Amino acid sequence: QPPRTCDDYWSEFRHCKSLWNRFHNYYAHGTSPSCGQWKEDYYSCREWEKNPGPETKESLQQSERNREAEQKKFTPVWDLRRDPPRDWHMPLHQGKSPDSQS
Repeated sequence: QPPRTCDDYWSEFRHCKSLWNRFHNYYAHGTSPSCGQWKEDYYSCREWEKNPGPETKESLQQSERNREAEQKKFTPVWDLRRDPPRDWHMPLHQGKSPDSQS
């Protein structure tokens, strides 16, 4: 069985090629997204469904590994906290400015 369904690869390809996604990617990164890998994965998945073999299986698994490695190389913007704040149970100061002490 493929790592994802073949329809997932096709959906990702269609999303990648959409005008909105291309605009967003150009705005955020200054380049147009590369969507060829999604299309290759879709065709590899279809090939795997027709003729399951080790080559197509390995190519899909390697593509998924590359995708995961690409996602992990970006550092998060926010520091994740391990514990809640000490005063998490205190009521919020609603209606008061943060500078007032009363």
